[in-house]
Amino acid sequence: MSLMLLVLAAATAQPPAIPPQVQIIAESGKYVLRTLDGAKPLYTFDKDAPGKSNCVDRCLAAWPALVAPAGAKATGKWTIVKRADGSGQWAFAGKPVYTFVRDHDSTASGDGMAGVWHLLPTFPTR
Repeated sequence: MSLMLLVLAAATAQPPAIPPQVQIIAESGKYVLRTLDGAKPLYTFDKDAPGKSNCVDRCLAAWPALVAPAGAKATGKWTIVKRADGSGQWAFAGKPVYTFVRDHDSTASGDGMAGVWHLLPTFPTR
């Protein structure tokens, strides 16, 4: 019986470790990452440097940073980068993470915008 449970557990993909401001939603056979507040999609920006956000001013008004509160700790592929103003921002695999102000109710209207904005990767549920 325990061998059977082990095989079943191994056959099901486990979602990644995530920060407290992020939720994992199973959707169409995959896990997607969304904000905990509002289920907004999460994006990366090609013009960022590894571990550094280059989205400021007007860019930041349209693409709000996923804020890492004081005392937040890195988990799995999630780290924290320090923004120019000293605040913390969540980063996934070294890339700072953002939301998009035009997204509502899990829509992902910013994916591919200007060829530099991309949704975080999805993960198979199996």
